Amino acid sequence: MARVIFHVDINAFFASAEEMRKPALHGKPVAVGSNSRRGVVSTANYKAREYGVHSAQPMYEAKKLCPDLVIVPADFAYYRALSARFFAYLKKFTPYIEPASIDEGYMDVTETIRHYHRPLDLAYQIQNGLLETLGLHVSIGVAPTKFLAKMASDMRKPMGITVLRRSELKQKLWPLPIESIHGLGKKSAALLRKEGIETIGDFADPDNEQLIIGKLKKNGYQLIRKVRGRSTDRLDVSTTRKSISASRTYDYDLTTLEETGRKVQELCREVVNKMHQEHQMGKMVSLSLRDTEFHTIVRSTTFSNYIDAYPVLYQALMNLLEENFEPIGYRYVGVHIGSLKYAEKVIVQPSLFEKPVEDTGDIVTQLNKRIDGIHLMKASDLLKGEGHE
Repeated sequence: MARVIFHVDINAFFASAEEMRKPALHGKPVAVGSNSRRGVVSTANYKAREYGVHSAQPMYEAKKLCPDLVIVPADFAYYRALSARFFAYLKKFTPYIEPASIDEGYMDVTETIRHYHRPLDLAYQIQNGLLETLGLHVSIGVAPTKFLAKMASDMRKPMGITVLRRSELKQKLWPLPIESIHGLGKKSAALLRKEGIETIGDFADPDNEQLIIGKLKKNGYQLIRKVRGRSTDRLDVSTTRKSISASRTYDYDLTTLEETGRKVQELCREVVNKMHQEHQMGKMVSLSLRDTEFHTIVRSTTFSNYIDAYPVLYQALMNLLEENFEPIGYRYVGVHIGSLKYAEKVIVQPSLFEKPVEDTGDIVTQLNKRIDGIHLMKASDLLKGEGHE
């Protein structure tokens, strides 16, 4: 039986949060962000969007489009507190929750939904409950995989509920433009459009598979599986810490590979120090890059064994950077390591690049070299000798 995954997304979260505590903002176009010379829109409410205002837009452009725009500075402590209440509410329905960001998360409701006469009643209950108890407007996507649930929640906003079954992909999902694919960057989309791949249906077409993989490499293969409905339905619901990370937002553009590499090196050392302090080891390392237009890419690689060594982690990060770097100017760099496990629970497998653990024979040999006048032997060697006499 297919699993039932909900993707619950708070609509215009920061702006909605400000309207909740400042009722005078209701009905007005509102943008959350900095009003400085280089300020950008973090979130705009739907009234402001009617004028063409959108997130990641320079604030001066937003004010030109909407002269009556009300600009509110961000209050992240307030948003985090409200986010915690949002996720606490979701956990009333299932313990299987995976936060995706401060304002969205996945729910595995496969078992919960069995108790409802009409399956969508659960989605409506969650949606109405969040509005009544927290004042939050949410859209909910319902699908058998995480990716499809995310795509479904984006189809109707605000306050939409959309079901996306595998049997409906050809009708509902594939006609959409490739820019709609969650996880496909703007530059990759433009690259594919030049090759005549314009819709998600074109992306899913087996005739285009080799072309896409050639252009996007491993990420292309993974996205093809996702748009065909074959990606994961398993949520990461571990109660332990999910990842250790370090990140920076810079006041200037990082435009060269060397300069960006130095920032990655600094962040890598921070992450390794945190891992050692917390006695953690990890298997999946990720690199995040956000450019000056607020477009973010995240690229990851997974090790076969748990690691906590700086040289290994740094080399993996530099490989990711070199494969994905473009001289477009980055303002944010993040380093993350996930799939964590406490070091004492890890059985370390020596690799080709690591010095093997010395066995008893090695230790005896070293002692004989260091101590004059004696000759130590292993008991097993003595027994072997007796057996041969």
